[in-house]
Amino acid sequence: MRKAGAVAAVLLMMLVVAAWLATPLAAGRPELSGTVQVSGAWAMYPMMVRWASEFMKVHPRVEVDVSGGGAGKGAADALGGLVDIGMISRAIHPEETAKGGWWVPVVKDAVVPTANAANPTAKDLAAKGMTQSQFTALWIEGRKMTWGEIVGKPQIKVPVRIYTRADACGAADVWALYLGKKKQEDLKGLGVNNDPGVAEAVSRDKSGIGYNNAGYAYDPKTGRPVQGLMVIPIDTNGNGKVDKEESFYATRASIAKAVADGRFPSPPARDLNLLTRGKPKGATAEFIRWILTDGQKYVQPEGFILLPKAKLQAGLKALK
Repeated sequence: MRKAGAVAAVLLMMLVVAAWLATPLAAGRPELSGTVQVSGAWAMYPMMVRWASEFMKVHPRVEVDVSGGGAGKGAADALGGLVDIGMISRAIHPEETAKGGWWVPVVKDAVVPTANAANPTAKDLAAKGMTQSQFTALWIEGRKMTWGEIVGKPQIKVPVRIYTRADACGAADVWALYLGKKKQEDLKGLGVNNDPGVAEAVSRDKSGIGYNNAGYAYDPKTGRPVQGLMVIPIDTNGNGKVDKEESFYATRASIAKAVADGRFPSPPARDLNLLTRGKPKGATAEFIRWILTDGQKYVQPEGFILLPKAKLQAGLKALK
């Protein structure tokens, strides 16, 4: 019995030593610890939550706190020192880099136009789509239109009710850029806060039209448009119908593939960026480095689009 106990003790000690040898301390590296605070774009929020969860499994002494609020909030928080990282779902503004902003693209996504699933012209809308000029007439020119005019059935008199974002966000900037303008202030419509807010407003209004980051237009479980919404196909060639090469709006996976291979226009597809005040250090730098490397394996399962390897490598180089 004593011999068996001694053998068990030796085996236990061997396991303890083996586990210790696998730690960063045994390898001569200090174990990563600290808190990384992140805020900003709703577009990146689901992806960042997954990244944070997976990173904390690898580094259990690091806590990553993630909150939404829009790209404008993320930029202000990061540059103001309130958080370590701002999530920005648009291009970085010159005034942000002038304030010491350091940034890197980490993933790609798209903004999509949405309508109510019970829209009176839903079948025609799915078959014909809408053109860039029609979107421009609504959001930029503020033209009063009916859904009958949109699909070529003037007997349908239901007016189009336009929704836009009220909070400072990348989605609105990118949608404005697609329509030939530069900032969300150029967009007309009823202002609603945040991505879930716009999706909910349109899903409750049979006359409504809006735009959402793809992650809020599609259900993360089913991959199909969220209940009450339809994603409006973009008639990119303006021929009045959704051609085979334009028919990729049924699922999040199919539109992600279309963004990746260039069939979906860019904008409103765009890179999603991380912004810090000055070059990141410590746990913040290691988290961003992990996102650009090991973290990329979670991008496609979350329904986002991988960046070209060259962009990822450029980001890693900038971290050195």
